[in-house]
Amino acid sequence: MRVLVVEDERVLADAIATGLRRETLAVDVAYDGAGALERAGVNDYDVIVLDRDLPKVHGDDVCKQLVSQRYPARIIMLTAAGELDDRVEGLSIGADDYLAKPFAFAELIARVRALGRRAAAPLPPVLERAGITLDPARREVARDGRPVELTRKEFAVLEVLMSADGAVVSSEQLLEKAWDEHIDPFTNVVRVTMMTLRKKLGDPPVIETVPGVGYRL
Repeated sequence: MRVLVVEDERVLADAIATGLRRETLAVDVAYDGAGALERAGVNDYDVIVLDRDLPKVHGDDVCKQLVSQRYPARIIMLTAAGELDDRVEGLSIGADDYLAKPFAFAELIARVRALGRRAAAPLPPVLERAGITLDPARREVARDGRPVELTRKEFAVLEVLMSADGAVVSSEQLLEKAWDEHIDPFTNVVRVTMMTLRKKLGDPPVIETVPGVGYRL
């Protein structure tokens, strides 16, 4: 899942991004409304965590513009204003969820994951394919009942492959969903991660390389 965090308080924005990355999500950060619109114009996000009180372009206007453009991401608004009227106003302009500051990070994670499931085709809470089970909420993977320890990035790549339900996933799609905008598109990080992932999942191999196209589980 790829997330855009839009928050002008840089310490808070970076803390949220770091926490989300620890949850195996790919995260980009914008510190004002103009930057948010610029990033949304070139990247496809599943969820946008959007502060309302932003410089340059107000968070409400960012939300209205994305909604008017039918941008596919789900939007969760963050704000210090947590009164009922504020929540109603935020939802009325097109936000999908609303979270008042201060908030518990565990709640933010739960809401982001819930919105991510709504942004894509419905998926079961635990993914199963080829003898592999993957639980996104608990960050647990097992093959034929045997626990498999994965790094955060290996877990993210496996989740993308399993969510594709047998379809081929290109290296570009993996970079988009499992990494962020700072990754070099010409890097061999996908190939290297795939090698270690295959090794950890064991034999017989379950990840197929489709020459010139991508990977399939």
